[in-house]
Amino acid sequence: MALTQAPGRSPVDRAFGIPTAFPTIVCLCGSTRFVPAFNDARQRLTRQGLIVLSIEIVTTQWRADDPQHAAPEVKAMLDELHLRKIDLADVVHILNVGGYIGPSTRAEIAYAQSLGKTITYLEKPRG
Repeated sequence: MALTQAPGRSPVDRAFGIPTAFPTIVCLCGSTRFVPAFNDARQRLTRQGLIVLSIEIVTTQWRADDPQHAAPEVKAMLDELHLRKIDLADVVHILNVGGYIGPSTRAEIAYAQSLGKTITYLEKPRG
């Protein structure tokens, strides 16, 4: 996987092949219905020496236990925090399991593109 060099970085990041003096920061994005994919990617990328930013509250819990359903202000806060994670990231990695990209992930992709972030995908995007 070839990516552009992040500013101010040198030796080489083994996972993405980009020069880096600091570990590359990767933000994982995708549907929380794919928690196993988040866990797998987080562990794999961390073992490769990257800093991984990911989801912290899983929204696939029962509605009564899910703070995003129980309190819309919590969902708004979590969405905003995830955008700040994208701000911090060198790479935004989309976990599009089975090609699925929902509306929240599409919005995160658009945001990352507006910042000029490098975007990678678990699976080749459809279309």
